[in-house]
Amino acid sequence: MRFLILGASAGGGLPQWNCGCRNCVDARNRKIPCSGQSSLAVSLDGQTWSILNASPDIRQQMLDNPQMHPRSLRDTPVTSVLLTNGDIDHIAGLLSLREQTPFSLFATSEILDVLSENRIFDAVNREKVTRHPVALAQDFDLQPGLSARLFAVPGKVPLFMEGNDVRTDLIGEQTVGVRLTGNGKVAYYVPGCADVTDAVLKQLSDADRIFFDGTLWDDDEMIRSGTGIKTGRRMGHIPISGPDGSIVRLQGLRAAKTFIHINNTNPILQPDSPERAFVEQSGWDIAHDGQEISA
Repeated sequence: MRFLILGASAGGGLPQWNCGCRNCVDARNRKIPCSGQSSLAVSLDGQTWSILNASPDIRQQMLDNPQMHPRSLRDTPVTSVLLTNGDIDHIAGLLSLREQTPFSLFATSEILDVLSENRIFDAVNREKVTRHPVALAQDFDLQPGLSARLFAVPGKVPLFMEGNDVRTDLIGEQTVGVRLTGNGKVAYYVPGCADVTDAVLKQLSDADRIFFDGTLWDDDEMIRSGTGIKTGRRMGHIPISGPDGSIVRLQGLRAAKTFIHINNTNPILQPDSPERAFVEQSGWDIAHDGQEISA
């Protein structure tokens, strides 16, 4: 399998339009790389591609990566798009793919209901873009030779659907991870996960490659930095650090591991930070836009 990171950042990207934190300032001044909102492309042959999550930045991401360019007058190498939740940073890019070119759209029924309940997504013509509801634990072909399976991870409903009582430990169709198999390899894409439970750990145990939620370094990062009032877990994201963070919880897996969906405040974005050094010493890669990875 071949992977192309279209967007390494969490919602808002880097720099975020309204943020003057150190990372955003450094990105504007080109001291550290800018990055788009979370999206990952996968292919078996480098010619046919599937996109995992349709970022609001998808037009620019496709422009920046020649692998995504049309090969004839009206064409795309993208055969399918798969959604892992209904968050704006994962579905808004569909509106940039409305120009009557066919592809398949895969998601759980609950995520597809989010699209159906908002008529703006009717602009993505269903006669051209077929919506395929996928049950959990059901294998399906994302493209020829590439099989996918969705599985539940702890999470929550999208921000715009939250009520007064918000649960971040929901297990169901609203937040899923993706298991990919092709050419004898197994890879996982989990850009949002509130907790690495024993069930999640068991699910990931056969991985050759994992792309995992790297939103925040620690749980109260945004509160301490003055950029927000919510903890990471309140937003549905397990922190990287700490005794119950993702590095410790996933340390026993043999897979090659990459953090993706990285928030603009995360100190691992600074090349000389002790946090980045710790991540790398722990055997993790840190995703960046345009990066190609094989599994």
